[in-house]
Amino acid sequence: MRYPLIIIGAGLSGLAAGIRFARFGQQVLILEQHHIPGGLNSYYYRQGRLLETGLHAMTNFAEPNDRHAPLNRLFRQLKLSRKEFSFHQQNFSRVVFPDDLQLCFSNDMTLLESEVKRLFPESIDRFRELVAVIDAYDPFAPRPWLSSRDTASSILQNDLLLDMLLLPLMMYGNSNEHDMDMGQFVIMFRAVFQEGFFRPAGTIKDFLDLLVDKYKSHGGEILYKTKVDRFVTDGAIVTEVVTDKGEHFACDAVISTAGYPNTLKMLNKDADAGDYEGRVSFVESVYFLKPEAQAQLPAEETIIFYNYNKPFDYQRPAEAIDPNCGVICFPSHFQQLPPQDDTLQLRITHPANYELWKQASPDEYHSMKTAWRDTSQQATGKIIGNYRENIVYQDTFTPTTIERFTGKAGGAVYGSPIKIKDGRTTINNLYVAGTDQGYLGIVGSMLSGVTMVNQHILGKV
Repeated sequence: MRYPLIIIGAGLSGLAAGIRFARFGQQVLILEQHHIPGGLNSYYYRQGRLLETGLHAMTNFAEPNDRHAPLNRLFRQLKLSRKEFSFHQQNFSRVVFPDDLQLCFSNDMTLLESEVKRLFPESIDRFRELVAVIDAYDPFAPRPWLSSRDTASSILQNDLLLDMLLLPLMMYGNSNEHDMDMGQFVIMFRAVFQEGFFRPAGTIKDFLDLLVDKYKSHGGEILYKTKVDRFVTDGAIVTEVVTDKGEHFACDAVISTAGYPNTLKMLNKDADAGDYEGRVSFVESVYFLKPEAQAQLPAEETIIFYNYNKPFDYQRPAEAIDPNCGVICFPSHFQQLPPQDDTLQLRITHPANYELWKQASPDEYHSMKTAWRDTSQQATGKIIGNYRENIVYQDTFTPTTIERFTGKAGGAVYGSPIKIKDGRTTINNLYVAGTDQGYLGIVGSMLSGVTMVNQHILGKV
């Protein structure tokens, strides 16, 4: 059978691309190597508990009447009704730096502006000037890589303030070490500070189930446990997709959400991805705590971004993790969420060194997880209070876990440091979507899939 479109990966960008294309009555096939959908934003079960991967919070919140907002544009493109979803905004989040410097923000930009004025009164006018530059900036216009540190620093003239703004943006969506492309800075500033955090009611499984059901309702097909091995090409086009089971699927076009390095290897197993290989990865621990732990923990903050390194430098750490920098998320601290069950959840994330985790033997790997989790608990306990005595269940995943279950080379959560903004590859009918195309976050990733279908597929197959 020949498919007008084959999509590699049933993550959020792949599902969105599939729904968008299937809506027009076209046959489309999604091939997913895992046994469930979601990619980086998925779930698994341990001891009867559902644990989410990836989803701390969604970015790009918008009220229903804001027609131009990314969230509402996404819903229109997929013919999803906002009435099908219950969204819960963050309470507020906090950035913590040395010397007890703390900067709060929420989905209301006036809070961030007032915090900047409180902490850095001499910089408030320059901060407003930076926001005006961001508002006018087109992050997807063709242009060479531009340093956000240099650009924003020349406007703010306050590197400490810039570092405090960069921390959440980098931790939630930067694939470059040390610096951030100005286009990505603008995308993430809008997503995190100007629009803000929220999450759907229920779990990521509920969200994925709805998307898969929508996709199938339009006639879309999906095969799980089906890893793509290679592409068959004829000149400058892909003619077939071949799985590791030896199955051949003929196609007119392919969208790959497997990341550009993996996509290159599907074209040529000996391909050298070179500078396209990402280095930024993380270790994350998920904890379930006794309810009484709540009395000792922050009562309202949704997410705490902290850095105790002087100076702040976003990079692959020299050790297995960097306990002095991280993200602490309270999944129950969103507005109007229904009461939780008899346990409280806590998620903690640190920058990590993929090579050290990859080189460890099975015994060393287990010991490393235990030792570094203990180090993490000590470091984060100083910020939020002692929670260790109230842990009833804990699990930790590392860069190699990410690589194994998502296919992201090197466990690079945010993909390649070089973004392919138009999604084009060297093959005329092969396109990339997702993080390596340049859209980040859940809403951004889904818009990436939609955009690739709109720009390159519809009307051509």
